[in-house]
Amino acid sequence: MVKFSDIKDAFFFVSSDSYGMHTAILNKDTGKLYYRSEMGDWDEIGDDLDWENCIEIPHKNDLDMGHELVFEFVENHLADDYERVRQMFRKRGAYGRFKHFLESRELLQSWFDFESQQEEQALRKWCKENGIEI
Repeated sequence: MVKFSDIKDAFFFVSSDSYGMHTAILNKDTGKLYYRSEMGDWDEIGDDLDWENCIEIPHKNDLDMGHELVFEFVENHLADDYERVRQMFRKRGAYGRFKHFLESRELLQSWFDFESQQEEQALRKWCKENGIEI
């Protein structure tokens, strides 16, 4: 059995940078997490790891927590600005512009709350689908 907070921390670690920059591996039998970062010399994932009972913690992109989530929020809170937000996401730096836009509409905290809730639901579903007892 694994604490959900440990899974969530590992998820945030993996998702804190570009896809593939950070890795977290869960041993489903022991509940131990192993970490690796491509941005330094941090590597707890050794050759002796029993991969048969391990699973890689997903990146937020693996759980469709990217643009789809933004547009779901926009549909529910800013339907009149849907096309404006779509234009923002056609160029680099979209999330920064989006957050600035939300701040100007006093919806930034609502976005953070929505994002957190959706991430937790998706992560709990992932755990269930992968036989991880939390």
